[in-house]
Amino acid sequence: MTETPQRNQPDNPGGVSGGDDGRRNPLTKRGGGAPATRGRTTIADGVVEKIAGMAARDVVGVHAMGSGFSRTFGAVRDRVPGGGKSVTRGVKAEVGESQTALDLEIVVDYGVSIGDVAREVRENVVAAVERMTSLEVVEVNIAVSDVKLPDEEDDESETEPRLQ
Repeated sequence: MTETPQRNQPDNPGGVSGGDDGRRNPLTKRGGGAPATRGRTTIADGVVEKIAGMAARDVVGVHAMGSGFSRTFGAVRDRVPGGGKSVTRGVKAEVGESQTALDLEIVVDYGVSIGDVAREVRENVVAAVERMTSLEVVEVNIAVSDVKLPDEEDDESETEPRLQ
């Protein structure tokens, strides 16, 4: 009796045929490529605006964000139950697939160097947005719309309404 060779049988059962040596990369599965590279992540403009707003407010010398009108409107909205403070006030973001550009409108405290505050805001915003989103920040435009004088009444921290 003669033996006939069996065809279409892999040399190593359970392995992968077709020129592969049978070893699999533990990170790749049937879909191909590493799991972390499968699919897309999109980040909404509002997410970047919140991150930038928080980072800008952390800088010493930034009194408030937004124009006089938006701050006044925001102060009214803040008093409405459930309104809450808007972190995105004074921040506009344009988000692409891998880059973002930001426009910020700030009010600075009297006596601080506007140039130094603007530089620190840019550095803080770029660092926070790039760290949290992995987007490249291509520009941070800053408009200083007002200076808060020491004797001016603060739009955002007006006294509580009197009860009668």
